[in-house]
Amino acid sequence: MIWTNDPTRLMLVAGMGAAYALVCLAPYLRTRRKRLAAARAKAEAADAGWIVAYASQTGNAEELAQQTAATLKLAGIPVRLAELSELGAEDLQGAERALFLVSTYGEGDAPDAAAAFAGRLMTTSLPLAQLHYAVLALGDTAYAQFCGFGRALDQWLQAQGAQSLFPRVEVNRSSDAAIGQWRQQLSHLAGTSDAPDWSAPAFEAWCLSERVQLNAGSAGEPIYHLELEPASGVLPAWQSGDLVQVAAPADPSRAREYSIASIPADGRVHLLVRLHTHDDGSHGVASGWLTQSAALGASVQLRLRQHQRFRLNGNAERPLILIGNGSGIAGLRGHLKARALAGQGRNWLLFGERNAAHDYHYRAELDGWQRDGVLEKLDMVFSRDQAERRYVQDRLAEQAAEVRAWVDQGAAIYICGSLEGMAAGVDAALEATLGRDGLDALAAAGRYRRDVY
Repeated sequence: MIWTNDPTRLMLVAGMGAAYALVCLAPYLRTRRKRLAAARAKAEAADAGWIVAYASQTGNAEELAQQTAATLKLAGIPVRLAELSELGAEDLQGAERALFLVSTYGEGDAPDAAAAFAGRLMTTSLPLAQLHYAVLALGDTAYAQFCGFGRALDQWLQAQGAQSLFPRVEVNRSSDAAIGQWRQQLSHLAGTSDAPDWSAPAFEAWCLSERVQLNAGSAGEPIYHLELEPASGVLPAWQSGDLVQVAAPADPSRAREYSIASIPADGRVHLLVRLHTHDDGSHGVASGWLTQSAALGASVQLRLRQHQRFRLNGNAERPLILIGNGSGIAGLRGHLKARALAGQGRNWLLFGERNAAHDYHYRAELDGWQRDGVLEKLDMVFSRDQAERRYVQDRLAEQAAEVRAWVDQGAAIYICGSLEGMAAGVDAALEATLGRDGLDALAAAGRYRRDVY
């Protein structure tokens, strides 16, 4: 069929061709814009005399670093915002001023995001006489090595000849007074009092809609599945891996954080809360209230908090190895729900508890995911179901070849649960399997992520 003599058909063909060209061109243009923006950001960072660096385990230091950078930018000061692990010797030696906002992991250790920096630079001598710096150290006085990493970083910088802009500011449990002291010093440095609002989002009223004990008869402390709904009726957005902060009536100034065990598609925030009992028989302020005192229908003051370091983000398309114990199933359950909704089936869960008869949390759900192909592999380890105690790290060591195969196929590893025992044991098992350098490389690539407490 010949259309050359039909103007209408010629216009139609031309229009279709132009539309097709636009469709093909659009991804290229988007990619080009992103590359140009990244190049501009890199050039601006290279010109910045100031660095704001953070090392965060659950996101508090990162959030404060973002607010710090915003204050400097408002004053017209070019600044580079970077995770501590991104910085090398040349970055520090090329900077005139650097502000470090760092948390401490466990008993004085560097957060995961700073472990590579600590091993690579803080074990060496580096002339930094040109650098003027300040440190904001976040910690918790419940630990013996309060602000241990922040103090170690400060001492190392001094030993390299760097000059402190003002004394180290130490923050106990997000103390408003200490953060206010940092802001005051920052405003003095920036020459402005017109700083952005640093206040955290307000707590909002939520309704305790459901509470079910999951481990009746367990040798361990009771653990409860809770479901909450916003009193406003408007469900906020969150992602798997995020946290909530709950302000208990007996101590509203010290919010407790819990991993979210659900996704927005569930219509409610799900939490898994273990009742904590002190030596004198009294209960934990928040866990006792949530699991024992608060009646169904009670109002709970709650706010959601992003946990960027435990979100899926760039790992959403990767195979996942999910490892945890106890109430840590909450954060991993959130990820499995997100994967099931997205149709991502390459998931492997290794999880530990006491006894299968009483402590197999969410068993029906896990069995269903295994049948449906959401869970490609499921390894449950119950420490007290045999004469010799066995833990999740033992099963992980036995599966070393399989772990290596999954990692070679691009898998990311997420760990959620107790800091003492499990997290250290799992890290040691992974180091034996992948090597310390291999594990550090995974962490640097964002493929080794932990939410431990």
